[in-house]
Amino acid sequence: MLDALMVTPGTSADLRGRDPRDMLGVPGKDEGKARLAALTDELSSFQDRLYAEGKRSVLLVLQGLDASGKDGTIRHVFTGVNPQGCHVTSFKAPTPNELAHDFLWRVHAECPARGMIGIFNRSHYEDVVTVEVWLRRPGRIVEFERLLVEEGTTVLKCFLHVSAEEQRKRLEERISDPTKGWKYNPDDEETNRRYDEFTAAYDDAISATSTEHAPWYLIPADRNWLRNLAVAHVLVEALRRLDPRFPEIPARDSPQSADL
Repeated sequence: MLDALMVTPGTSADLRGRDPRDMLGVPGKDEGKARLAALTDELSSFQDRLYAEGKRSVLLVLQGLDASGKDGTIRHVFTGVNPQGCHVTSFKAPTPNELAHDFLWRVHAECPARGMIGIFNRSHYEDVVTVEVWLRRPGRIVEFERLLVEEGTTVLKCFLHVSAEEQRKRLEERISDPTKGWKYNPDDEETNRRYDEFTAAYDDAISATSTEHAPWYLIPADRNWLRNLAVAHVLVEALRRLDPRFPEIPARDSPQSADL
């Protein structure tokens, strides 16, 4: 599955050529949910070991257009993870204080400490496709992520690729469903109208920043269950490679005989 998802460094992301409804060879929803349950159990075990080891960290970047399912992915993939070893950061519009610094300042401050799994709901890539100066930023991002990796953080970047039709459907649900209305933002409709433009911008940004040390994974996101399974697979495979271990139990001091 990883080979089908990863953007090979030096190649085009080709979002237009990727099917957001791709099943990735999974027979169906029931099988997908069963696989996800097994992966979330494994993730919980790995997270305990990563936290106890306290030497390395993992950063999962979730990026995508509005209504691509970032919140739902976090809720389903991390359902069994101990909150003590996991931290979610949702990046909003920069504050005046954040705008007074370089664009990576607020991002670096939220990167996970050793032993932690950090999750970025949106990220430093949000600015790459929404500001005019983005052309000079990919190189800086590549070096920033190299720094993180060299300091012990595994960087996993997942783009949740949703179709324009599915995005429109989900945005309409935010108006009609009272349980989803709190997510509604009139600006989201503009995103759907400019779907091709934003997708092309992400295509360029992903192609320029998928590297050996921090590759991108393109996640078909029209099917929620498949999206969750694919992200969990990327995360667990990375933790399998890291293979964190519980520290050895310190030797007990030999009891000293009393000085009589």
